[in-house]
Amino acid sequence: MKTQLFFTVLASILIASLIPCGSAIAWYHPPSSRDIEPIVSTDWLADNSSDVVILDIRSAGDYEAGHIPGSINEPFIVPFSAWITMRDGLLLEVPDDEDLFDTIGSLGITPDSWIVIVTAPNPGEPPFYGLANGTRVAATLIYAGVANVAILDGGYPQWVDGYGTTTEVPDVDPVTYEGTVNKGMFVSAYYVRRHLWRADIIDARDADVYFGVTIEPFADKAGHIPGAASLPAPWIWDPQGDEIYTFKDAAILGEMASGVLRGKRYWRPKKIVYCGVGGYASSWWFVLTQVLGYHNLKFYDGSAQEWVRYYDMVPFQWD
Repeated sequence: MKTQLFFTVLASILIASLIPCGSAIAWYHPPSSRDIEPIVSTDWLADNSSDVVILDIRSAGDYEAGHIPGSINEPFIVPFSAWITMRDGLLLEVPDDEDLFDTIGSLGITPDSWIVIVTAPNPGEPPFYGLANGTRVAATLIYAGVANVAILDGGYPQWVDGYGTTTEVPDVDPVTYEGTVNKGMFVSAYYVRRHLWRADIIDARDADVYFGVTIEPFADKAGHIPGAASLPAPWIWDPQGDEIYTFKDAAILGEMASGVLRGKRYWRPKKIVYCGVGGYASSWWFVLTQVLGYHNLKFYDGSAQEWVRYYDMVPFQWD
């Protein structure tokens, strides 16, 4: 209990330290390749539902019990689903391009489609796991060449709070998906090792894991990758009650990121984000690249689970 209280207080101090007093971050902007905002409201979706593919990634049972009218379902399920696979024992790995393209095409999605991803906290899990599933699918679609992928702010619980649902399943016209993958987006352990101390490395795991107090079951060494800075993914969202979690304002997210990256959006050659197995890392990858417009951010998909197989972690050293 004392440890939990300590890290609650510590998290508050760290968040405050990342937001400079009296400063304002005005430079953030989504990439110019986007035609829709990366985070959209339920009001926006209600007004534009006929122009987008509403992709519900909740379980099939949850979808069948009720969903946003017009939405289609392709669940995100660990360890295997259309969105992730397990490779060499590593969780949350990107599927082979051929399999991924088959999935995307089966949903009627083209590279020019506008996608709005709908997710929700999963019962019995920390709420941020379900939220990170949404950013993971978004990152995967962007990797596959779909530029206009957005997240529904507040997810399905926010929609239910203001709009109606249905159990009617819409028809889908499959297509042959022909996209261009971003091969440079995901990087290996070797790549990260070569760029230690030459890149800004972001650890998106919970602070207690970063500091080495908690050891996760899939990465049996305490601490973090040498030189990494802590920027926990759960800090991205604010609780609104009734299982509703919304993204912090972009200005706040921008100042948090700037506090860790010291404002280096352009001139620092490399930036890398990782987490435990590749879930939380997707959340900061999405926010940094799609909301804030950071450049040259690499996604270490193997994350801590792979890193500890070959290299050591370092617990945080207090001065």
